[in-house]
Amino acid sequence: MRLRAGGVLIILLVLLAALAPLVAPYGPNALLDLTTLRSAAPSVAHPFGTDPYSRDLLSRVLHGARVSLSIAALAMLLAVTVGLAVGMASGWAGGLLDTVLMRAVDTALAIPRLFVVLVVLALWEHVSLFTLALILGGTGWFGISRLVRAEVRTTRALPYVAAARASGASTLRILVRHVLPNITGPLIVAAAMGMGQVVLLEAGLSYLGIGVPQPTASWGSIVADGQAVLRSAPWVAGSAGCAIVITVLAFTLVGDGIRARLDPRGI
Repeated sequence: MRLRAGGVLIILLVLLAALAPLVAPYGPNALLDLTTLRSAAPSVAHPFGTDPYSRDLLSRVLHGARVSLSIAALAMLLAVTVGLAVGMASGWAGGLLDTVLMRAVDTALAIPRLFVVLVVLALWEHVSLFTLALILGGTGWFGISRLVRAEVRTTRALPYVAAARASGASTLRILVRHVLPNITGPLIVAAAMGMGQVVLLEAGLSYLGIGVPQPTASWGSIVADGQAVLRSAPWVAGSAGCAIVITVLAFTLVGDGIRARLDPRGI
């Protein structure tokens, strides 16, 4: 049930994001009427209302979905790729390589991720969306590498892996044909959970003004725009806030649903 509900939500979010230029009634940065449409309440013409700059919030939320989901997808692709490579190398090789890699990962995990991201972003005055995704992905693979390492160390001791080694199969073939399929499930769960975390992190950075550059529509920047009018026009921050909550909930449901399916106890 959780997996189905989360999957439906994610599919709907992806479709709305992909079709945003067609579905959105206005451009995301179009100033409609600074005289009469500043922080206008939701209406038939503007279902989510408008922001303090008279921009249509429905259009900005839809285009913001494109930005948030694209950044999260690219960041997680990088994080999973690097984490998978490091974890498999560490778990399979063992010995000195395992010790060096895991001590480096432990050191990285000891430093709060948000602090690392803020320090890196401080080095640039303006960051492109691609660069932001690389930064978020480059700081998000440490936990994945430990997960993969544990799964590889468990799988390499199984009889069929030992039989493959005895038959003369190469290390690469064993890793790809026998080890990787067994760690795909936990990896998908970690990626789903990580997507929600990246969406939250990107929104937080954009809210602070150091994430997605203005005037690009971003859920975090929409919340920041609504901060000054939170009492008189709560729909400004509320529209993007609800989108963030729904997105994070969707990925969490998918992750929990897959984890439940993989649980041999059926819990």
